[in-house]
Amino acid sequence: MKIKNNVRYFRRLLDMTQEELSEGIGVHRQTIIAIEKQKHNPSIDVVLLLASTLNKSVEELFFFEESKVN
Repeated sequence: MKIKNNVRYFRRLLDMTQEELSEGIGVHRQTIIAIEKQKHNPSIDVVLLLASTLNKSVEELFFFEESKVN
């Protein structure tokens, strides 16, 4: 299973830039880019800050993608 996220989707719904989100939670903009591109799984403190800032539950932001079994 791979962890996926909806961070970009919910950030855009709030008309928030990556820079604004990164400043709001205290990380570099590159961190937000990596999270949105599914290249980085953030620490739990960053996950909780993202959820709080985007006004969403952790489960709405992060989820497991089921791998297909043949």
